[in-house]
Parts: sequence; C-alpha cells; structure tokens
Amino acid sequence: MTERLLNVFNAVGPTKILLAGDFMLDNYLYGNIDRISPEAPVMVLNVTERLERPGGAGSVAADIVALGGQVACMGVVGDDANGIRLRSMLEDFGSVNVDALIVAPDRPTTSKERIIGLAQQRHQQQLMRIDQECRAPLNDQLRQQLTCHVEKLVTWCDVVCLEDYNKGVLSPELCSQIIAVAQKQNKRVLIDPAAIKDYSRYRGAWLVKPNRRELSLASGRNLETHDEIAQAASQLAQEQDIQNIVVTLDKQGAFLVHRDPVDPNKLLADFITTRPRSVYDVTGAGDMVLATLGMLAGADYQGVHPPSVSESVALANVAGGLEVERFGSVPLSRDEILAELTLKNRSEKGKIRSLDSLVHDLQWHRQQNLKVVFTNGCFDILHPGHIGLLSFAKEQGDILVVAINSDASVRKLKGPQRPILKEHDRAALLSALAAVDYVIIFDAPTPIELVEAISPDILVKGSDWTGAVVGQEWVESHGGKVVLVPLAQGQSTTNIIEQVIQKTSQQLDNKQ
Repeated sequence: MTERLLNVFNAVGPTKILLAGDFMLDNYLYGNIDRISPEAPVMVLNVTERLERPGGAGSVAADIVALGGQVACMGVVGDDANGIRLRSMLEDFGSVNVDALIVAPDRPTTSKERIIGLAQQRHQQQLMRIDQECRAPLNDQLRQQLTCHVEKLVTWCDVVCLEDYNKGVLSPELCSQIIAVAQKQNKRVLIDPAAIKDYSRYRGAWLVKPNRRELSLASGRNLETHDEIAQAASQLAQEQDIQNIVVTLDKQGAFLVHRDPVDPNKLLADFITTRPRSVYDVTGAGDMVLATLGMLAGADYQGVHPPSVSESVALANVAGGLEVERFGSVPLSRDEILAELTLKNRSEKGKIRSLDSLVHDLQWHRQQNLKVVFTNGCFDILHPGHIGLLSFAKEQGDILVVAINSDASVRKLKGPQRPILKEHDRAALLSALAAVDYVIIFDAPTPIELVEAISPDILVKGSDWTGAVVGQEWVESHGGKVVLVPLAQGQSTTNIIEQVIQKTSQQLDNKQ
C-alpha cells in the first residue's frame, strides 16, 4: 500500500488550482513569560519575535506552492496595510496569481493575531487570539467583480478548491456559479466547508471535507461512532449530490463516503487510519489536507495509474499528520512528504531486499538527488571495526547499501568452518543499524554483478584491501568514486575467533 502511495505522489505533475475563499493574514507574537504584572494579576509577555504568514485560504495557497502547484487566488482583502502585505506575501511565492484577489474599500482584511507565550524559550503555548474581520456578505459591486473572473479562471485551472470560513465571500450564489462552470468544463471542485448548517451552497461538488464537528453541525446531531458518521455523511451526499465526503477525525484518521465507480447510485464507506503522532498544534492541518487533495485531484500522472479517492485521502492524511507536529501553519514541501512515505515503506518492507526491489527503490532515491553508497563484506561477527566502517560509509553519501556474502560464498572464501552466523542472522544484525539503509545477500565470489546493477555513486572498501577494488572501474567510468576506509588495527572477525579459541583452550588446560 505505502509503495503504491509513494509511486503515486512521486508521479504527481504540476497542478493549476483555482483557489477561492476567505484569505487572511496570520500574525504570531512570541514572548517569554517570567513574571506577573504588579498592576494586575496578569502575565507579562516580553516580546522576542514577530511572524506573519498567509492564513485561511492564503495558507492553502502556500501549501499548494510548496507541493509544486500553481494557484490563482479569488477573494477579497481590505484597503489597508494588512491587505497590501497579504497580497505581497502571496505574490512572493512566485506561482500565485492575485488578479482576482479584489480590494474591498469598505471592509478590513481578515486577520488573526496569536499571542504565544514561552517558558525559558520553550513550551510554546497560545495565550490569546485577536481577530479583525467583517462577516457580512459582500456588496453587489464586489460580488460582480468576483463573478467576472470565474469563467476565465475555471478554464485556466485543472481543479477548483474552495476554502470557506463563512466570512461573506463564498456566498451561495458564488459557490453555485463556480460549481456549475466547473461541471460544464469537467473540472473537479473540492471544498473545505464552513461551520454552517446548510450545505446547499456546495451542491454538486466533487468532494467536501468537513471535520467531525462541522458534520455534526450540518447533520443536526452529535456524531461519535463510525456508523453515525457514515450515516450522516451518506445522507449529506445524497441530499446535496456530492460525489465524495471526507470526514477528518484528527488522530483517528478520516472517514470517506464515496460513490461506487461501477454504480454511481451506490455509496461506499472507507475508514482511513493514520499513524499516531505527537500533536503539537492543529493549526493548518486542514489547509494542508485540502492542498494535497487538490494537487492529487487535478494532476497529470507520469506513467502511474491515477490514485483512487481512498488513496488520495490516505496521502492527504500523511500530509496533515506531518503538519500537526509543527507549531503554526507552516507549509510542507513535497520532499518532506516523500521522505515520510519512504520511511514508512522501508519499515513495512524491511531493509533486506532482493536485487529487483532494491534497484526500484534506489531509482526513486536518485530522483530525489540522493547519493548511493555501496560496500560489501562477510560481516560474520559484527564488531566495532564493522561499525566504524559502516558509519564512515554512510557519511560519504545519503543511502547506504550493504551487500553480504551468502553462507555458501563465505565458505568458499573463509573455509568450511565459516560463517559463524547464518546469512539471515547477519543481515538482520546489519538491518538494526541506523547507518544501514538496505541489505542484500549475494552468492557470487565477488559483488561485481551487484555493483553494475546498482551503479553506486560511492564505492567504499576497507583500506586493508589489496589490489583493485572490485567494481572500481565500473563505478569510476560512470562518474562515481572509490573511497577506502581507514581500519582500526586488530579488529577483525578472524582475530575475534582466534581469541575465543585461544581463551577456550586455556580454560580447558586450567581445568585439566
């Protein structure tokens, strides 16, 4: 499953997204709290840092750009310093068009100022949030200015995302117009809904993503069990002709109700789990999920079958899970999500690989511009000399592949009494080392076939090796290099075995 998700996410091409909704400016004011005010029983905050970031739909735009997408923003900002700053921040991302981010002279830019206290420069805690906003519906002139952009921007984009905070921008009329134009052009519409009771404005959307609280509000009842969530989501999908409803459940994952691809009149339900995480701050997690779903829904896929809705939600869960481990709304890069998937895939498949599986994974690592290091040996009894060699080898690049001789190969090299440990025991010990990324077992007298198949960037061998290093000519002819590791004297498996034999012999002699 994870390998499939890794391949899908790695194949996502550039996506152009029309993002409409409530754009905001987030301000963060950090400070140390180390005393109580003598004027009143309140804490005194000594300011140490101020940060500004796009919030609301602006946060989604930042996430999309970080994932490699392009964004056209549709919404309003005030004719004020915050509006100027927000538009400038979005433009600075480089892949954001703000032509449809209309300046409204009669309303402020929605802004949220969070006051964050720290104890001894650690333990960030949000103390207060100060909001500035106007929740009234847009006037006729502003609505008309926005609607003039709909047809052109829907034509330009691959997919439409609506980020609704119920601040007056995404009126029922504007939502209906966007959805209707998108349906006419076969473009998908994904919506992060507001906390409202009436979802009729979202009628006909391809996907709507409420959280548990929002779905409870829309359904008019408290939802606790999966059956209750499935029933409420299914009813909402039927009533509003929504193709997919993704109910985010925080650390529990997400619940997906979607149309059966074979029978569109039939609704299916899937529970998509996520791994437990240390939740540091949930701010921005929903934005990251919407950005990821939008990228996946509108992308072209290079040689990979497009993901199912369930697979897309699973990928969005990974992105949202990484986001909650950060403080504030900080965009995740594509590489960070790929790295998380790679680690999960490796933990599922293990480090011990066949050649085909190894070559497949190394191809992906190279697409991320990571350098592959290769070393080999018997590694019969793991000792400090081996640890030093492997640590040194890992430092030469990014991904360390260790090839070990099979039992039959060791016997040919070392004699009938070797190896002491069987090949799979040796491989398991090496796999337990953090420095080692992959282990492969080979039968041949030399690893030349592996070297040619893997074609490492760096070939590492102990400095006690005499003659040409096996595979050196191949590696250097393909732009790689050979590095010899300085070895500690007297640290070898053979010496350890001889010492054990000698001490055992002495003990036997003493007993006699």
